Amino acid sequence: MITEPWVDPEEQSRQVRRAEARSAKKPFRLFKNFLARVWRFLRLPDPTPVQYDIADYLQFGPKRCVIQAFRGVGKSWITAAFVCWLLLMDPQKKIMVVSAGKDRSDAFSIFVKRLITEMPELQHLIPGKGQRSSNISFEVAPATPDQSPSLKSVGITGQLTGSRAHVIVADDIEVPKNSFTAPMREKIAELIKEFDAVLKPAEDCPADEPPRIIYLGTPQTEMSIYNRLPARGYEIRVWPARIPQAISKYEGRLAPFVMALIEGGAKAHAPVDRKRFTDIDLTERELSYGRSGFALQFMLDTSLADADRYPLKLEDLFVMGLDDERASVALAHGKDPRKNLLEDLHPVGFTGDFYYGPMWADDQFEPYSGSVLAIDPSGRGQDESGYCIAKQLHGRIFILAAGGLRGGATPTNLAKLAQLAKKHRVNAVTIEDNFGDGMWGQLFAPVLAGVWPCSVEGFKSKGQKELRILETLEPIVQQHRLVVSREVVEQDLRDMEEFGVNYSLFYQFTRITKERQSLAHDDRLEALQMAVSYWLDRIGVDEDKAAQAARDALLDIDLEAFIEDGGIGDQWAVARPNYHGA
Repeated sequence: MITEPWVDPEEQSRQVRRAEARSAKKPFRLFKNFLARVWRFLRLPDPTPVQYDIADYLQFGPKRCVIQAFRGVGKSWITAAFVCWLLLMDPQKKIMVVSAGKDRSDAFSIFVKRLITEMPELQHLIPGKGQRSSNISFEVAPATPDQSPSLKSVGITGQLTGSRAHVIVADDIEVPKNSFTAPMREKIAELIKEFDAVLKPAEDCPADEPPRIIYLGTPQTEMSIYNRLPARGYEIRVWPARIPQAISKYEGRLAPFVMALIEGGAKAHAPVDRKRFTDIDLTERELSYGRSGFALQFMLDTSLADADRYPLKLEDLFVMGLDDERASVALAHGKDPRKNLLEDLHPVGFTGDFYYGPMWADDQFEPYSGSVLAIDPSGRGQDESGYCIAKQLHGRIFILAAGGLRGGATPTNLAKLAQLAKKHRVNAVTIEDNFGDGMWGQLFAPVLAGVWPCSVEGFKSKGQKELRILETLEPIVQQHRLVVSREVVEQDLRDMEEFGVNYSLFYQFTRITKERQSLAHDDRLEALQMAVSYWLDRIGVDEDKAAQAARDALLDIDLEAFIEDGGIGDQWAVARPNYHGA
């Protein structure tokens, strides 16, 4: 028995619509023709092949789709033209534009309104008397009365319900400020479920034009919410900036246009859209964004090649309140969500990587063995002068302060660092001399001497920076010997809100790889590495043995006091002033 091959009905419908559009005599029946007209009206160069390909996908793509194209390709402008085209083809269409912030969605709506007002082909759509005509919520002239406007813009956290739409355009709903911690991503994932409540049912739409949800986005993290959408029935199509070296990473989501280039002999790393970005352009952007940032923003690569690619994990740290003068002689590491998970500290690591406090802490405290201030200097510009104050006790390193200062070796910055040295009573300051050939140390030494006299040590770093950082931090972090003050984490979160995620110490901590320039900014992380490196040669000791040795020494004092005084004498109070955790 011969059976016909199975054909996806939705794909078959899309093919029929394509054929009808090509054969129709009506002007602009193909959206890409209308796109070319819009580009000419805006006095832009003709659309590039990639832009035409995105236009075809917008017109003929599935009813639930995600367009991921490299930053700068113009996907929002193309989609704004598409919204105009939808209203031109059918003035009864209802469209909602949703973005991370209302400002962005309003800008989209205003752009559409201006095109309608100024393009001759669209001016018959200008709202008439009695119709809604604001920039962010308006009707087109031929539209019949309806509770929902022809186009409405709203922020993802705004009032989504209340209007209905045939088409929802989700334009960059994932941005750095709302997606770099797991709770933030979960919040977005819940909010976008409301789209189905806004979307008109299929029976209220023309038979050949089902209701659609179209995402436009660039992933902001390796755990992007866009990666969850295929499980909800969405098709993801990806246009990276360069021909990828490992096609398998994209899990079959590369645009057929890109696959055709590969099959035609295009070499890995060649620009996908030469008319938009040359190889030199992309190289400059890669240097600016860093390898990992470029992989997300331009290559749309959210894959994690292996567990070792990002070896530093937040869960391996101790995060706790720390005293400036002394610390517990022993800590036990553990990850019990019921006991020591710090839920109120939003982690900037990957999904499932959280901050934890100690599972157990000895109630015996001792003064730190020493304190160091490490400075990774920089000049003026976007880089920071990273700093870190680290103290040491019984084989563990305690981070009491960390951050970054902009502006280079200004008097204000030098004075602030000197005050930090005084506050934390540091024994030494270590400064990298690579920048300015030791200039920073020469400028800082007299300022420090007037506030808190201590030694200033300069040194020159050698070798690849990323490897040096990982070789220093990875062993001590994975052995749970790095303890971070809760105050440091809280300040880092505030700095992230003010300066952006690339300036977060713990974002740098969790995103560094062995690849060169894997981070756009690494000043804070390098200062942490310098502080840890300072102590590594001085803590070649087993922490349990050190803690036990400290207890034995105190026990000897107790026994001597007992023998001499017939009991425990005043030496107990002198030797162990904080025996009860004081």
